[in-house]
Amino acid sequence: MNKNRTIVWLIAGALVACFLIAICSLCFGTVNVSITQLWEILFQGERTVSANIILYARAPRTLACLFAGAALSLSGAILQNVLSNKLASPSIIGVNAGAGLGVTICCAFGILAGIKVSLAAFVGSLLAVSVLSLFASRTNASKTTVILGGVAFNSILNAFSESIVALQPAIAALNADFRIGGFASISYARLLPAMGMIALAVLILFTLFNELDVVALGDETAQSVGLRVKRYRVLFLILAALLAGSAVSFSGLLGFVGLIVPHFVRRLVGNEARYLLPLCACVGAGFVCLCDLIARLIFQPYELPVGILMALIGGPVFAMLLIRYKGGHRHA
Repeated sequence: MNKNRTIVWLIAGALVACFLIAICSLCFGTVNVSITQLWEILFQGERTVSANIILYARAPRTLACLFAGAALSLSGAILQNVLSNKLASPSIIGVNAGAGLGVTICCAFGILAGIKVSLAAFVGSLLAVSVLSLFASRTNASKTTVILGGVAFNSILNAFSESIVALQPAIAALNADFRIGGFASISYARLLPAMGMIALAVLILFTLFNELDVVALGDETAQSVGLRVKRYRVLFLILAALLAGSAVSFSGLLGFVGLIVPHFVRRLVGNEARYLLPLCACVGAGFVCLCDLIARLIFQPYELPVGILMALIGGPVFAMLLIRYKGGHRHA
């Protein structure tokens, strides 16, 4: 009972922290606004230059940070449970790269926003996670081999994307921003369809806590309690692809969020999905929003793409985890 209460307080604290970070994201930038001004803009209909900045630049950007952080963190947590590998994450095993290929193909056809971009990203990420899952099951590969295979597949998918860019030079500048990852050019047209898909995936996922816990125990245990393992594994991989693909469609190829956040949260609350997933969503949302805020302010008036900051944080963390775990298992 005490543990449950502690975890509830952790989730509540993460929600409060996430809310405060979002308020700071709205208030601070090249033009700063006070809490009073923010209230008047959001709830009293004030229309000034500052109001336009808040409503049409910072508000969609903040929402994008929150939804991308939550989606990528949840996707990473799902993949780690389903693949039984603590080093799995969307950016490492090719899921983000698959989504990126889908978005690049859309750009090549002149489709820059809307539901078509989100669906293309979902299809690309689903293709990537399906190929990796098939590779793991058919070859009976070790967990280390699965990760290395995912890294190789990630490179192949990026090569396809680069080939399209080489053949369509007009999209090179747009694709460069996309590869780095960030929220500088976010708009409601790009964001809203993906937000709807993320919300749908989260709603479905949060009804399947028990099933995810059972799938994570392995096929034999899951079958012994009567769970249709293959069906649920496919469902969870689809949800992971939908979350990652939707986030990538507007955030670009942000790296390591799906690795860092689930690993950190597991150390706090363990592996039980009903605690792990809600806290991953809250921490991931706040983490990405905070990183974006720091990236905006640290070299003001110049802006550092948040993807660069994520790589600087995530690279050393991944190296540390690679040393600490061997294919997802702690050294004896």
